[in-house]
Amino acid sequence: MRRRGFTLVDLLIVLAVLALAMGILMPTLARRRQLTFRTTCANNLANIGKHMLIYAGDCRDEFPRAGTRTAAWGPVVWNAANRNAAYGVTTADNTGGNASITASLFLLIKHQEVIPGSFVCPGDVGTTEWVLGNETATPRPARMLDCWDFGAIPQSKVSYAYHTPFRTFAMTCADEPNFAIAADRNLWMETPGRSAKPFPGTFNGKAGSTSDQMYANSTVHRNDGQNVLFLGGHVNFARRPFCSFEDDNIYTRSRFTDRGDDLGTPPAFDPNFFLNKHKKDSLLVQDPLSAWARGGTQTP
Repeated sequence: MRRRGFTLVDLLIVLAVLALAMGILMPTLARRRQLTFRTTCANNLANIGKHMLIYAGDCRDEFPRAGTRTAAWGPVVWNAANRNAAYGVTTADNTGGNASITASLFLLIKHQEVIPGSFVCPGDVGTTEWVLGNETATPRPARMLDCWDFGAIPQSKVSYAYHTPFRTFAMTCADEPNFAIAADRNLWMETPGRSAKPFPGTFNGKAGSTSDQMYANSTVHRNDGQNVLFLGGHVNFARRPFCSFEDDNIYTRSRFTDRGDDLGTPPAFDPNFFLNKHKKDSLLVQDPLSAWARGGTQTP
């Protein structure tokens, strides 16, 4: 008997089966990868939240806030010799100067020994773990404890938006536990890996369509939702951005003077921290990239 060889038709059949299998497996693998990113991100926020509460317990119930009580929203000199030089404080009464969102979060590294990797979500494009040894600026501090921010471009080392901890509407431990205090990046503001998303004229908050509501989710997790850290210390994956106290939208500024807002208006860089409308407005923001120079002594 003659043994039949492997024909071209057989090869095409095998390739077709492999292509079909890959077509089925690839979306599943991609989905699992995204779920892994989401889980890692949630664990990071939970760890940050735990240390924020410890920090607040040591600081009169106040959450991490860099600079002075009257500092303007601006960049910090990360490799300065002392606190006043880092925040640009020149007054005898310890007022004024600059402070940033990332510098405020960096206090958890200085005082709570949180590792830099905890501030990076693997799904956040353009963001990498901060390594002091990779900084090229002179002088370069020998230890993380001698630094004041996440290097020369701190915006690329922190994946999370934070409730503005400055001026009138800073949160304390005495506030409502269901207030959002940190979450995945604000999609209406630029990031190292993505441009700011256009605020849609058709977005109607809770009254909008499912696609409209998902459009307003953070882009870090493909608009599926966002990991949100609440003041009480718990982390939830919120399927919609209006998830804070009184259904307040965590990525927009409330249109009202006395309550949360599921719609709101997109944030913009404001050096005077007048972003939050009132104490019930859980607006989470990150430092801008284009509003000031990257690294060194800067002004907004």
